[in-house]
Formats: sequence, structure tokens, C-alpha cells
Amino acid sequence: MLDSNKDSLKLEAMKRIVAMIARGKNASDLFPAVVKNVACKNIEVKKLVYVYLVRYAEEQQDLALLSISTFQRGLKDPNQLIRASALRVLSSIRVPIIVPIMMLAIKEAASDMSPYVRKTAAHAIPKLYSLDSDQKDQLIEVIEKLLADKTTLVAGSVVMAFEEVCPERIDLIHKNYRKLCNLLIDVEEWGQVVIINMLTRYARTQFLSPNQNESLLEDSAEKAFYGSDEEDTKDDKAEATSLVKRKPYVMDPDHRLLLRNTKPLLQSRNAAVVMAVAQLYFHLAPKAEVGVIAKALVRLLRSHSEVQYVVLQNVATMSIKRRGMFEPYLKSFYIRSTDPTQIKILKLEVLTNLANETNISTILREFQTYIRSMDKDFVAATIQAIGRCATNIGKVRDTCLNGLVQLLSNRDELVVAESVVVIKKLLQMQPAQHSEIIKHMAKLTDNIQVPMARASILWLIGEYCEHVPKIAPDVLRKMAKSFTNEEDIVKLQVINLAAKLYLTNSKQSKLLTQYVLNLAKYDQNYDIRDRARFIRQLIVPTEKSGALNKYAKKLFLAQKPAPILESSFKDRDHFQLGSLSHLLNAKAVGYQELPDWPDEAPDPSVRNVEVPEWTKCTSREKRKEKVEKPFYSDSEGESGPTESADSEPESVSEESETSSSEGSSSSGSEEEEEGSGDQSEDKEEEEKRKKKKEKEAPRKASLESAGSPSEEEEEEGVKKGKKKKQQQERKGCGETSSEEASASESSSSESDSGSEAQESPAEVETKRRKAPASTKPSPRATTAGPKEISLLDLDDFTPPPPQPVPSSNIVSTSLVTDLEGLTLTDTSLAPALLSPVFGSVRTYELLHRMTGEGLSVEYCFSRRPFPHDPHMVAVQIQISNNTDAEVKSLHISEPKPLSGMRIQEFPEIESLAPGDTASVVMGIDFCDSTQAANFQLCTHTRHFYVSIQPPVGELMAPVFMSENEFKKEQGKLTGMSEITEKLTLPEKCRSDHAIVQQVTSAANVGRVPCGADNEYRFAAKTVTSGSLVLITLEKREGAAAQLTVNSEKMVIGTMLVKDIVQALVQ
Repeated sequence: MLDSNKDSLKLEAMKRIVAMIARGKNASDLFPAVVKNVACKNIEVKKLVYVYLVRYAEEQQDLALLSISTFQRGLKDPNQLIRASALRVLSSIRVPIIVPIMMLAIKEAASDMSPYVRKTAAHAIPKLYSLDSDQKDQLIEVIEKLLADKTTLVAGSVVMAFEEVCPERIDLIHKNYRKLCNLLIDVEEWGQVVIINMLTRYARTQFLSPNQNESLLEDSAEKAFYGSDEEDTKDDKAEATSLVKRKPYVMDPDHRLLLRNTKPLLQSRNAAVVMAVAQLYFHLAPKAEVGVIAKALVRLLRSHSEVQYVVLQNVATMSIKRRGMFEPYLKSFYIRSTDPTQIKILKLEVLTNLANETNISTILREFQTYIRSMDKDFVAATIQAIGRCATNIGKVRDTCLNGLVQLLSNRDELVVAESVVVIKKLLQMQPAQHSEIIKHMAKLTDNIQVPMARASILWLIGEYCEHVPKIAPDVLRKMAKSFTNEEDIVKLQVINLAAKLYLTNSKQSKLLTQYVLNLAKYDQNYDIRDRARFIRQLIVPTEKSGALNKYAKKLFLAQKPAPILESSFKDRDHFQLGSLSHLLNAKAVGYQELPDWPDEAPDPSVRNVEVPEWTKCTSREKRKEKVEKPFYSDSEGESGPTESADSEPESVSEESETSSSEGSSSSGSEEEEEGSGDQSEDKEEEEKRKKKKEKEAPRKASLESAGSPSEEEEEEGVKKGKKKKQQQERKGCGETSSEEASASESSSSESDSGSEAQESPAEVETKRRKAPASTKPSPRATTAGPKEISLLDLDDFTPPPPQPVPSSNIVSTSLVTDLEGLTLTDTSLAPALLSPVFGSVRTYELLHRMTGEGLSVEYCFSRRPFPHDPHMVAVQIQISNNTDAEVKSLHISEPKPLSGMRIQEFPEIESLAPGDTASVVMGIDFCDSTQAANFQLCTHTRHFYVSIQPPVGELMAPVFMSENEFKKEQGKLTGMSEITEKLTLPEKCRSDHAIVQQVTSAANVGRVPCGADNEYRFAAKTVTSGSLVLITLEKREGAAAQLTVNSEKMVIGTMLVKDIVQALVQ
């Protein structure tokens, strides 16, 4: 068919041949017949011939060389596909003799009219370089020419050629940096990956680290916050230079351009692109902005298992340094039964890295279910993960240890063996307290056959033989019997045990030790023989034994440091994330180290592109505009020359016409990220906002007349739909209206996803409340109405913000009366519930009168439901004015709770006369944690930083249940969810009344009826999550008693046991 005169037959033959190649069959025998048709006039046949030749030209070089003149003619063909195919075939012939022809062809193709041909020329460059590296200088000239190309088709290919041929020539990128940043979003996916990786390396050499002055930023947080208004004067060069002197770090606008233009690619369908952007943000972005990548990476976990494996490797590395980033997505890392073992183990790694005091109980509950899995490797990894959690979080160490000891009775030998190994490591931290566990493990030597587990038990008994003096010699006796049949690792530990017992208890173990050493002396393994000889000389004194004999006890029984259970991913971050080297944890061939940040920023003017004469503006105004914005081309929108480390790019939906037209904002520090201001507002935008404001005025008026619900709805709109916040807080309590009106705002996407800088709805409400009634709200703050929507709007890409707190006025009085009959107690829902209760409960000092300059503040936990939100703990605050002057405008400012916490402020106290006392109630959602809630207490002249830390007993509310219900719920909460403590009751605390009084004083719990005389039961649920907490106190003979707390919140259970025991024993 190939020899036929008919083109249709040739075409059919070529189709069949190409189909064979596609199926993986060898068609090299047909090369002579195919190569004859290279001069065929039919374009379709010619294309397929070139496809065939590209595949086999390298194998059949001699035959391909015969047709070289035809390929050269093909380079002049009017059809761009033929020109490109001819160049591709030419560059596939790996013969040094045709290097000059290839070089000429590449140079011509680099100037071709067709972008497709120029792209092919870029692909041919690395092929020629690998054939003859002496051509490097000429190839660099071609690369420089192609880098200046403005088409997206060429960009990815030429950067790939740059990376292969001359990655060290950073100077070639300077002039093209901004163009590459702006083209990035339109380049094909694999080109995007290559460009992003190259730009990551470029940015590390050209810009300063945005986190270099992190400690300085934290120290001067307040100063930076209050100085942020000055950034509005950025056009004034003198102001800008003074600002740079005052502020520790100012982000280069080109650095910001890169971050802003890569951010939309987090929504790419290609996992490699998302991974590339994630590693760029991790290596280049300020810490406050890195959180934006978390959700994109979590999305990739729904992909194929191969993609999951790579992503989880990178997440495991990131989660060690930036734990807060992934905490909101904890459940995404829970293990499915269908996951492959490798994925399960990586997810375990991430879960262990994310474990902290707040979520440890949830994670340990997950681990409990994983232990029942049929996958043995996974079960072993889970037990190791429990050990790591116990090491890192001291509060759950005992709980984990008890759980692991329970696993020792498991039927599965591998589970028991792994538990023994982990328990051994945990016991090294506090062996004196756990002699019972060591005794229990000694009994297991008869049953456990796994060598590592047997060796671990023997090491423990030998190391702490003084704690188990009766059992240790007996264990040695048993091991001596089976010595010859043991594995080598066990034999070595038997010898060690014998030596340690000989030194501490020679009466009982002298003969046994000699017997074991004699057996070891003739063992087949030379390590064991050598160890036996060495130990005999060291511990058995003879005439020949040297000075070391005196120190034998110190050598064998020296204090050994407890092992540190660390993540295997701890030191992987020195490899660039997403690279093969990072995946393998070893330097792969061709890997380029990520450069360190420079100490001083290189000259940024090298990236300025000269504008050709014919494009220069004659208008003086336009020229002035160019001077003010030298860093951006016309398509890049408005952004000033100074941008700070923590500035956030505005959402892409602000201006959807161009991909790179987002303005960006700046702030003083990480904590005040929300305080960043948008400094490049258009006049057109302002007019649009004014129109929107006028349209919405009637709606606002009606909402404001409804009271606080309108504020809440508005906040909800601001948080969820519109993503706009009022950003500038006033400098003092008496701030002018003009400052309030000029407050600017920015997208909240990064502050939401970065969990460190979340702003609670209460905080937004506080800011509103601070503004004087006569002032006009800023145009954007009032406009929560419709806004332009863009498909690239990354603000939808943030974890959901906490729900706004419902306001008190939402519960109408008629509803209150209707609900009164439904409550379990006599009290109604009226605000009178929270009357002052000082004297009846324990009070704490919030602000001493010396610190507060005459203002003293005390607080107590009233143990009554907070009417505005059932998930908040009601805190009664008593403020006393001990000064001679009137105190005005008492309110809470800047609540900065930890992630997830919420604070509902008390209503502002307008004035407090000298000698007067005022009682108010505020609500705090502690998220079932005893971490302190921090906020500012403000008067009209002063700000006081204060914090409220709850005792664990105040984080719960009483629950009323029957005895049967109590037993049923208690049955569900066993294992790790049960904490038991023995105690001795003092004489004054043995009566029923005294016991109930002491328990209820330590915790806000309700008494549960009980049939037994010697048992007391109490029940409560945590305020935030509603998790049950069940308390049982059982009186034994004499003054002995046993306290049991059952709760799925293990940290709360452990702390509660300590508090109740302390209350009963005092």
C-alpha cells in the first residue's frame, strides 16, 4: 500500500502504522518503506510520515539522514504543521554531524510567524543541547529571543528550555518577569507548572523573606496597627521613605504581583498546577497568607490514590510548621476503609501532626476505631501515632498509656507487640509511677513471640529492675531456659538483663548470669559471642580486669534519655515541596536546591522594561501617571509602589475585566491582617458605591429600626456572601467621624483561611458600636448588597466563618412566655435570669485597682444559661470605680479569641460615678477548652488588656437523667473515654452533704438519683459541643473512695478528675 501511486491507499497504510505504534507494537521494520513517502505531496500523508519518523528517527539514524534534504525543504513549507513536524524530526536524529543544520533550523524557527513553530523550536533546544553542549552560548541567544515572545503558546516551552540549558542565567528572566506573571493564567497547564517552579526559584533570589522580621512584627504589632493610616499618602515619596524606616518589612510590588497572579490557579483542574502554586505560597508568601492553599490541597484528596499520595506527603511536611493551616479540615484526613495502606499511614501522620489539646480527644477516638482494622501495617502505625500523641501532649499521656495497656490483652499478636514497643518508649518518661505496668508486661513474655516485643519487655525489666526486684530474676530464669531458641535481638537483651541483675541483685542472679554468659559464649552469632565476652570481663571482677570494672554499674544503669518520637517528615522541608526529591526524601538527579533568601534586596529596577519611543505619551498627565506606577504595564490595574508583607490581594471579583487587575492592601502586622487597607480606589468605583448606597438607604433604615437583629443579619451577609469587612479600627475611643468614614477594607479570604486572624462577628459589631451615632458609615461597610461575581473569585475558597451570635432582641417577649412552660426549671428566659450572683460562687480578679488606676474588675461564672446563645458560658462581671472622677464609656474592644472562640460583649456602660459598682454579663464560647479568652477593657481614656481563663468545671451545664439512662450512657463511654482515680476522703468530707457540695463546687454538674448508698452520680454536658460528662464517686471501706469520669472529651475528663479530687481532699 505504501508503494501505491494512490494517496488514499498511502493514507490508509499510514493510519494503520500509526495505530500500531499507539498500541505499543514495533513498526521499525517498515522504516525504509515509510521514509520514501516523506516527499509525498499529500499533506495528510506527510503529517503521518513525520509522526512515524519522530518515533523511529533515533533508532534508524542512517536511513533518516538520507532524507535530510527533504526535512530541510519541509522547514520552508507554507503549512505550519509541516514546518513544525520537519523541525521535530530533524531534532530527533541524534547524529553530531547534523548539529550545524539543526542549529540553523532552530534559529530560523525561532523567528517564524507561527507560534506553534516557535514552540517546537523551544522544544528542540534541550535536544540539541544534550547532543552537543558546546552550542550553549548560541542556544542561550535563541532562548533570550523566545523569552521575549508575548504568546502564551511559547511561554511554557521556552521556560522549560531555559531550565534545561541555563537555569543559572537569572538575568534573562528580569525583563520578562512581569510578562510571565501576567501570561501565567493563560498558559497551558504543564507550562504553568514549569513557569511557577522557575519563578519560585527566581523570587527566592530577588526578594527579601516576608517572614524575616516576624518577631519584630509581633513586638511592634500595636505601633504598626496605629501607623497604618499613613500608607494612604503613598504618592508622597518622603512619607513613603519614612514609612519604610518605621516598618520592618515592605513587600516588593513584583513579589506581590507573583502571589496575586498565581492565586487563581489554586482552582485549576490539574493537580500538578495546584501543587505548584501551593509550594510557591509555602516558600514565598507571608505566613498570614499561606492558609489560602489549605482548601485547594484538601480538594485534591478527592483525586486518584496516586495524586492523594503526593499531596499527603506535602501536607505532612507543611503541617509540621504550619499546623493551624489544616486544623479546620481535620475531618478530611480521617481514614476510609477503601484507602490503600500507604494513604492510610500518610493520613495518620497528618492527623498526628495536627493533634493539640483542643482536638486530641476526637483524634484519639478515631485512633480507637482504626486499631480494629484488618490491615496489620496500618494498626501498627496507629499504635505508634497514639504513642507520638502521648509524647507531645502531656495531658493525655496517662490516658494513652492505659489504652495501650488494654491493647496488651488483644488477641492479635502484632497489635500486642507494637503496643509493647510504644509503651516501652512512654514508660521511659516516668518509670517510677508505672511499676504495675512493667509487672503486667513481664507476664506477657510467655505468650508474645514477636522478637522486637520480647526484646522491649526484657530491656524495660532490666532498665527498671529496681522497681520490680522480685519479678526480674524469675524472668531471667525463664529466658535462660529458652535462650538457644530465641532470635538474636532477644538474646542480646537477655545478656543485658543478666548483667544488670548481676550488678543490682547478685545473690539471686549470679549463677543464672554465668549460665547465660556461657550459653552466649558458644552462640553461632559472633555479635552475641563478642557481647558475652565483653560483659563477662566488665562485670565479673578478676585479677586481669582493669579499672573499668569499678564503673560497671554506672555504665549499665546510667540514666538514659527518653526517646523523642518525631515525625519522619520533620526535616524534609529543605527539599522543595512538590519535587521528586521531597517525595523520595533523597536528592534526585537534576534536582536544583531552592536558594536561600538574600540578606539585602537586589536592585528592583532590573525588571523595569523600557517603553519604545513610538508608544510614549505626549500628555503630561499620562506621563505623570507612568512615573507613579513604574512597576506595572497598562493591563495590570492600579497598585502602588509600596506593599507590605501581610497585604492581602483583593478578590478577583473586584475587577473581572483582566486577570491581573486586583488592587492589594497593606497592614502593619500579622495580628492586624484584617486592618489592611485598599489604597487604590477608582473614582468610578466610588461613584458606583455611592449609587448602591443611595439605593440601599431605605432598606438600611428599616433594618436599623429593628435593632440588633439587623446588625446580625448584616454581619452574616458581610461574612458569608459579600466577604467585605470594615477594616480600620479607631486609634482612641474618641475617634473622629472622618477617620471612621475613610476606613478601608479588603477581601477576608486569607484572614478566614489562616485561622490565626479570624475576626468574630462580635468584633465587627464592636467596631460598629464604637462609631459615634452622628457619623456616616463608610460606603463599603454599609453596602452589603449585590456585587460583581467572577468565576475566579477565590473568596468562596475559604473555610466557613463562625456563625454570628444571635442578638438578645431576637427572642420576642411573647415567645418567652410561650416557652416558659417548656423549660425544665422554674426560671423563665427573661433577662432577669442573670442577676448579680456575687457571694454565692467563687470570684476571680480580672483587673486589680492598682493596675486599673482605681478601676477594679472582678468576675465569676454565674452557672446560668446565657440567653443570647446557649453555646456560650455566662460570665458575670462586677466593675467598681474607686477613683474620685467619673469613668465614661466602659466597653470591650478588640476581642482577639483563639481560633473558634467567640465573645459576646456586654452593653457599653456610658458612665460610672465615683464609688459606684456596676454588674454586667458577657458570653464567651470557650470551645470546650480551658485556654484564656483575651480582650481589651476600655474606658474613655485608657485600654486594659485582660483575659478570662475558665476552670474546667465551668465549661459544662448540668443534665438531668434517670439512673438507667446514666448506666446506658456510661456503657458507651469506656476504654480511653474512662478515667479512674483512687483517693482517701478526709473526715470532714465523708457525709453525703459534704461530698455533693464539694463535687458541685468543683464542677457545674447535676445530681443523678442512685439506688446504692455508697455511690454518688453526677451528669453534665459541655456547653459548646454538648458532649456528656458522667461522674461516679464510689465509697469503699474506711475512707477509701474511687472517682470515675466518663467523657469522650478526654482532656476535659483528665482535668476534671484532678479538680474534683483536689476539692474532696482539701
